[in-house]
Amino acid sequence: MKILNVNKFYYPRGGDCVAALSLEELLTQRGHEVATFSSMHPDNLPSKWSPYFAPEINFTSSGFNDRRRAVGRILFSRTVKKQFVRILDDFRPDVVHLHNIHSYLSPGIAQIAHQRGIKVVWTVHDYKLVCANYALLREGKPCDLCLGNRLAVIQHKCIKGSLPASVLGYLEALVWNAKILNTYTDAFISPSAFLKQKMVDFGYSADKIHVVHNLMNVRFPEVDPSKADYYCYSGRLSEEKGIDVLLEAAADLPYKLIVLGDGQRMAEYKEKYKKANIEFKGYVDREDALRIIARARFTAVPSICYENSPYSIKDSLCMRTPVLCSDLGSMPEVIEMGKNGFVFAAGDVSDLQKMIRHCFDVFDDQFDYDSIAQKARDLFSVNSYYQQIMSLYK
Repeated sequence: MKILNVNKFYYPRGGDCVAALSLEELLTQRGHEVATFSSMHPDNLPSKWSPYFAPEINFTSSGFNDRRRAVGRILFSRTVKKQFVRILDDFRPDVVHLHNIHSYLSPGIAQIAHQRGIKVVWTVHDYKLVCANYALLREGKPCDLCLGNRLAVIQHKCIKGSLPASVLGYLEALVWNAKILNTYTDAFISPSAFLKQKMVDFGYSADKIHVVHNLMNVRFPEVDPSKADYYCYSGRLSEEKGIDVLLEAAADLPYKLIVLGDGQRMAEYKEKYKKANIEFKGYVDREDALRIIARARFTAVPSICYENSPYSIKDSLCMRTPVLCSDLGSMPEVIEMGKNGFVFAAGDVSDLQKMIRHCFDVFDDQFDYDSIAQKARDLFSVNSYYQQIMSLYK
C-alpha cells in the first residue's frame, strides 16, 4: 500500500511530530511505501521527498510581505496547493494520512485528496479542530466557550493575546469548519474518548471518529526492578502542566520529588523551591528519563489543562510505575483506581497532598508493577496500533 504521511514539520518538535515520524517508520518496516509531505524547516530530518515540501513560512516577522504570506498560508496558499498536487501526481498514494497541518499547510489538502478519490485519514493530536488556540485553555483554566459562541476567540483574544491573530483564527475556523472537514475526511483518529466527544459536541460525525491510542513505537530499556524512595514529574515546566500546583504541594511534604524537564521558568522555580526534597534535573534524554521513571514510586501528572492522551502517563505505566494524575480531559481514561494509579482534583493543592501521602502509604502493598507494565504495553502495543490503522486504511 502507498501512504502519503503529512505533518507540518519533519523533525521531532513535539508529540504530533514524534507520532508522525513513528508512523512512517512502522509502515516502512511493515513493507508499505511511504512518502512525506511537510513544510521546509532548518531542523527537518533528511528526506528524499523534501523537494516537494511547502516553502518555510515566518509567522513572527513584522514585514508586510511576510504577514501577507502568513495569512494566505493559514487560509490555503496556491504554493502549498501546487506542491501537494505535485507529490500526488508523482507518488499516487492510496491513502493520505494527515496529522497537524493547520497554518503551515492547511486543511485544503484534504479537499484536494478527497476530490481525487484518495482516502483521507486524519489523526487529531490536539484540540485545533474545536478550538482556535489548540488547547481549550484560557487564562490558565479549561475553556470551551467556542462551543456556543465562535466569536469568543476574538472577544477574549485567545490566540497569543492578540486581536489580529484571534480574528485570523476565527476566520480560519469559519473557512475550515466541521461540516467541510467531515466531507473531505474518511476517518478521524482520536487518541482519547474525551477528544472524540469534544469533536462530536462541535459538529463532527461520531461514526467517522475512531479512538486509537497514539503509537508507542519505542524500545523500553532494561531497568533495575526495585523502587527507590522518590516520586517524579516528567514534562515541560509550564503553567498549564500544573507544575506550580505540584511544587506547592511537594514543598510541604517530606517525600522526595525529582523534576525532569525544562522550561522558561526553570530558574524561577529553582529559586522559589530551594527545598532539600525537590530536585530539578532539567532536560534528560529519553532513555535516562525512562530509567528514572522506572525506579520512582509513582509519577505525578498534575495538568490543569485538557491533556490529550499524554505520553508522560503511557511512559510511566509501560515502565512499571503507577500514575497520580488530575481529573481533567483524557487522563483518567487509562487509570484503574488503586491498580495502576490514582486521580486527584485538578488544581487542588490539598487534595494532591492527600493523594501523594496515600500513594506512599499504599506503595508496598497495593501495586503489582509487572501487571501495570504488561497491561500498558499490551494496550499501547505497536501490533495493536498497526492493526487498527490498517483496518481504517482498507
